[in-house]
This record gives sequence, structure tokens and C-alpha cells, in this order.
Amino acid sequence: MKMRNYYQKEIETASREEILKIQNEKIVKQVKYVYDNVPYYRNLMDQNGVKPEDIRGVNDIQKLPFLTKDDLREAYPYGLLGTDLKNCVRIQSTSGTTGKRVVAFYTQKDIDMWEECCARAIVAAGGTNEDVVQVCYGYGLFTGGPGLNGGSHKVGSLTLPMSSGNTDRQIQFMMDLNATILCCTPSYAAFIGESLAEKGYKPEDNKLKAGIFGAEPWTEEMRRSIEKSLGIKAYDIYGLTETSGPGVSFECEEQTGMHINEDHFYAEIIDPKTGEVLPEGSKGELVFTSLDKEGFPLLRYRTKDICVLSRKPCSCGRTHVKMTKPMGRSDDMMIIRGVNVFPSQIEAVLLKEGYTPNYQIVVDRVNNTDTFDVYVEFSPEQFSDKIADVQAREKDLNGAMRSMLGIGPKIHLVAPKSITRSEGKAVRVIDKRKLHD
Repeated sequence: MKMRNYYQKEIETASREEILKIQNEKIVKQVKYVYDNVPYYRNLMDQNGVKPEDIRGVNDIQKLPFLTKDDLREAYPYGLLGTDLKNCVRIQSTSGTTGKRVVAFYTQKDIDMWEECCARAIVAAGGTNEDVVQVCYGYGLFTGGPGLNGGSHKVGSLTLPMSSGNTDRQIQFMMDLNATILCCTPSYAAFIGESLAEKGYKPEDNKLKAGIFGAEPWTEEMRRSIEKSLGIKAYDIYGLTETSGPGVSFECEEQTGMHINEDHFYAEIIDPKTGEVLPEGSKGELVFTSLDKEGFPLLRYRTKDICVLSRKPCSCGRTHVKMTKPMGRSDDMMIIRGVNVFPSQIEAVLLKEGYTPNYQIVVDRVNNTDTFDVYVEFSPEQFSDKIADVQAREKDLNGAMRSMLGIGPKIHLVAPKSITRSEGKAVRVIDKRKLHD
């Protein structure tokens, strides 16, 4: 069967005028729906002096108030529910790594829409009904597993609903059932690549052709490393529980950003400090409005992800706006001794210097001064028990970090496999400072 490039060609390649028409019609309906059905947001609109009739299209969206994670926590569990509970068929929830869990509600229509978005991502990565899609994202409350599982069903692929963990079983099924597309976090993909090599497999021994990786930040260097270890093309996917889950945006074969499914999600870039909407091409905080969600219909939700939007024409034929990979977050950026530090910068240095992406950053405060330690694993080939060798390498790595960050962490090179592996989201940062009351 010839590869289809699109899951829903008509909408994925629609003209800008058609996309805008869809968005304008949907936003008018959605604002009225939210105002009528979500008292929490109606109060926010009333406080800001905005009525549904003030919103005549997406150009008026800036009149609406923002929603933040704090609002979601305050409204927990039912305060932002957009329909009677009897109309909802599922909840999903965030991992709760930054505070109280967010619980999102889905009607069947919401799930169908979400799975269609994931199907678009799978087809963009070359997926067809002849593929075997191995889903190693967590199932249950985490959105990764259910989203890609549903998307794979929509495409008609044979789906291996593996969930995360039990790497020996993952590899057995991958090899025995000839999996062709792997879906998991990038850190777990790297771990699977490592484990295959340890078992004596070469990249060409598996049948994988593509991977769809998301749920945590990863760099271009890490992409190349995973592609090499698994013998695949690695595609990025983006989403968040608050808007549905993975599939809000996804990469095509051009890999110059992720196409946002603009018929369902309207994106803005704002200045994270002032909330002012920035012109296209500006770097700032990503804000999403769900244009047709029923169960959990968020308007102008601040994601805290920092990125850039671009409408530059794409060779894949898709016309939906692209977002860059998040370049860090406006809230998980660490300020260490007055310097802004993102974990992705540290990862980029490690991979450039030939180290594994298995690392941990530990920040603390001793005698009112920040301490900044980075633990990095040797690869088995690099490992040395000669103290002088290790110290020389640590010194070189400190210099490379200093030139990237403007600040030099204390580097600890440790034995292979000594940093705990993650089968879900990798815990990259341990910040022991008491920075908040």
C-alpha cells in the first residue's frame, strides 16, 4: 500500500483563509459555550468586563482573560467542567510533578477529536494500516498511552499497548512482532537503544522505521543519538493534559517544528511577564485556546512553554502553523547565582562533548550561596577508574558548561548505569533550595 501523507488531507492542507474561517466560527461558539457552562470562567470574564458577544473571531481573543495552572488547582476538581458529568466518559490527569494534580474531563467527542490529532501525527511519521505501533508511554491517568493508542487504532495500525517499563518484555515484543513505530518518552527511547545494544543487537536488526517521542524536553543532539542507536527517524510530538494530551502539535518529515492542529487549538505567543501578545516570529510563552472541547474547555491557557511560531510554507504540504520545540519553560527555568539555566542547555553540552544523556542536576543553597552539581554517566567505552583521567575530563566538561551557561557547575563523572533510569518522565533536576515560602 502506498504511504498516505495525511490522515485528513482536506483540513491538514486547507488554505489559511479556510483555517481562519473555521477558527472564527468555532471561537464564537466556544466562548458562548464556556460562558454559559463554566461559572469559574464566567466570573473571570465578568471581572474583566467581557461578554460573549464581544468575541466575533480570533482577532478578539485578546479580550479574554488568561487561565493558569493556579486557576486549575483552585477550581479542582469540577470547577472548570464544561458539561454535566454524565456526558463525560473519561478523565486524564497530569503527573502532579509541580503541585496538585490537574484533572481533565473528556466527552466521547473530545476523545474522538484527540485520537484524530494523534492519528495525524502517526501518519505524518509515515504510519499506515500496515504498521505495528508499539506504545510505551504510560497508560492510565497519563495521557501519553491512551492518546497514541487511540491514534494508532484510527490509522488502523496493529497496536502494541505496552505501557512503560519492563524493558526486556518491550524488546521481546518489538523483535518478535516486528514493531515499526515506537512511541515513548525520548529518555526511554534512549534507554531502549542502550538495552538493545547490551543484548548484542545492531540498529539494523530491528524493523523500526520511526519513533514518536514527547512528554519531556529533548535536544537535536539527543534526537540524532536516538536515531543512530535505533536506526530510525525520530519525530517530536507535543501536547498537555490541559488541552487533551499529545497530538496538539506534531512533526512532519521536514522536522523544522511541529504543526499545531489549528482547527482544534488556537495558539498565541505572549510576553511571560506582561501578558502582551507578541508578533509572529517572536520568542515567548505559548498560550492555547481549545476551540471545540466540551468536557474541559480551556480558553487562553498559559502553558509556560517558551517557543516561537512560524507560518513559513512547509514542504510536506501542511498549512497549519508550526511551533518550535519548547526552548525551556518560563517556570522551570532555574536561576542559579543570578544566571538563567535550562536543563536542555546542559543536555546539549553533554551530547556535544560525547557523553550520554543520562545526567542529573542537583542545586542547593549553602551559606546563602547556590551550589550547582551535575552528575553525568560515562558511557561504557569512556569509563576509567584512573582518578587523573576522570579529573581531567571533569575539568574539560566544566569549561564547556561555563562557556554555554556563563556559570560552571561542579561536574561528577560517575560509572555507567549508576543514575536511576526513568521509564516515564526523567527526573533531571533536584532543587533542594527553599526558594518559596
